[in-house]
Amino acid sequence: MATRGLLCLALACCFAVPAHADPPKRHGIAMYDDLKYPPGFQHFDYVNPDAPKGGTLRLGVAEGTFDSFNPFIIKGNPAAPGIGSVWETLLVSSADEPFSEYGLLAETVQTPPDRSWVAFELRPEARWHDGKPVTADDVIWTFETLRAKGAPTYRFYYASVDRVEKTGERGVRFVFKPGTNRELPLIVGQLPVLPKHWWAGREFDKTLLEPPLGSGPYKVGKFEAGRFVEYERVPDYWGKDLPVNRGRDNFDLQHIDYYRDATVALEAFKGGNFDFRPEASAKDWATAYDVPEVRDGRIVKETVPHHRPAGMQSFAMNLRRPLFQDRRVREALGLAFDFEWSNQALFYGQYTRTRSYFDNSELASRGLPDAAELAVLEPLRGTLPKEVFTREFRVPTTDGSGNNRENLRRAAELLKDAGWAVAGGKLTKDGQPFSFEILLDNPQFERVVLPYAKNLEKLGIEARVRTVDTSQYRRRVDSFDFDMIVAGFPESDSPGNEQREYWGSEAAKREGSRNVIGIADPAIDSLVDALIASPDRATLVARTRALDRALLWGYYVVPNWYIGSDRIAYWNKFGKPAVVPKDGVQIDAWWIDSAKAAALPGARK
Repeated sequence: MATRGLLCLALACCFAVPAHADPPKRHGIAMYDDLKYPPGFQHFDYVNPDAPKGGTLRLGVAEGTFDSFNPFIIKGNPAAPGIGSVWETLLVSSADEPFSEYGLLAETVQTPPDRSWVAFELRPEARWHDGKPVTADDVIWTFETLRAKGAPTYRFYYASVDRVEKTGERGVRFVFKPGTNRELPLIVGQLPVLPKHWWAGREFDKTLLEPPLGSGPYKVGKFEAGRFVEYERVPDYWGKDLPVNRGRDNFDLQHIDYYRDATVALEAFKGGNFDFRPEASAKDWATAYDVPEVRDGRIVKETVPHHRPAGMQSFAMNLRRPLFQDRRVREALGLAFDFEWSNQALFYGQYTRTRSYFDNSELASRGLPDAAELAVLEPLRGTLPKEVFTREFRVPTTDGSGNNRENLRRAAELLKDAGWAVAGGKLTKDGQPFSFEILLDNPQFERVVLPYAKNLEKLGIEARVRTVDTSQYRRRVDSFDFDMIVAGFPESDSPGNEQREYWGSEAAKREGSRNVIGIADPAIDSLVDALIASPDRATLVARTRALDRALLWGYYVVPNWYIGSDRIAYWNKFGKPAVVPKDGVQIDAWWIDSAKAAALPGARK
């Protein structure tokens, strides 16, 4: 043991930074730009620092269930939303900057100019709900446990961390592997810290229905697995007066009901059984809220613009299936989707067609690649589709009449070029029919997918639509046991390491990863690596646009649509801040307005 201790001390000394070169300890860290909020700031701009505490926020989860309070593994169905408020992270992001983080559990963050390591000093007042202090040992144990036993995403996400060192009772330092990765200090700052002493004797890689110990503003209260869960605000929460928390987490209780049917959930909301509903269905938004409660103002129906990147919602193909490995086939499948008709007939004209993996932001590619993009693309010429260099990517369009003849004709030509032929009304190749399954977990999507399947049928393709329950869907997607799904790839203003998880070759091999498509292309890997290594914002924008072009011209997905606003409906019992940040509605900054609540007799049946 003594020898081991001396070895660890020697290693720590070898990697110690000379005292004269010590970078300053700061209250936060930004990806590229300066922090918006200076040292000593009092609160974020998008909160009301004097918001009253109290009352109950009632939420509903449509078509969901839960059987675990352990969201860090792939087993089970963790309780959501709300479970994340049980544990705190080292740093916390602001909602009105591209990518900045400020101290939460950590009082200070320290990193050198090359960002080859990051160090945190924990706040002395940080406490678990049982009163014990949060320590460096908790941070180290959490990090090592998540990498060893957590969901595969953690091993991938933290793969560039070489080691973690204890620098004191409240000090910890993460040393990174060689390479340029400016995002890593912020990635590590997002680490949710768990109590080492509480997990002793418990199996971390098993589902958990015991209320866990945390350090956050809420703790698990009453619950019934699959039906409801309550999160109780911790009255003596150690961090309630921190600048990053002031004006947030204002509800004494969050009660969340789970519903097995989306229609039942909507009717439950209108009947007053829960308070706040983000609306995902364009049809319901257009037709289902014509009720007295909306007309007389008891329910507020509101569209709130935001400035988040739209990301890519899509019909995603599983490239692990031989059927989808020909790029011409994938392009043909995209031509069969008639967005304009769907938008008019199904979505009441509410959506915009997605034209980029980073739509609704400056990161989206447009026109032909400029000089900065070509600098990263040129070395890959010959390995990327030639159109990346010569043409602007455009999604197929129609006149919205439902007559998609021209696009289907082009699709048929592509399929023929790929060796497919129609025989007896069926598209076949080598005697095998072109047949696949579209897997769903939401019955509401059937009304969108079935017309798409009808268009595919005109090409001789059989597209079967199958809807399964949430648990089965998750198991099949995690194990890549599907042909096509509706997949979303959310993006931020500052894309980085998560791009490896979306598109990287290593992620394609790992069950449970977010590379559900199965992209395993060295050229894409190279573009992702270049993006992550971007030294400044301008370079990041150019490299993101280059990656965007390569993904678009790969025809890996059939792009869907987006909306540049949050559609929300809520019972008129809330107060809310005057400012909405670029990331959109922040329900954790709302509060119960006692006067409004008193004016809602019969709001809950």
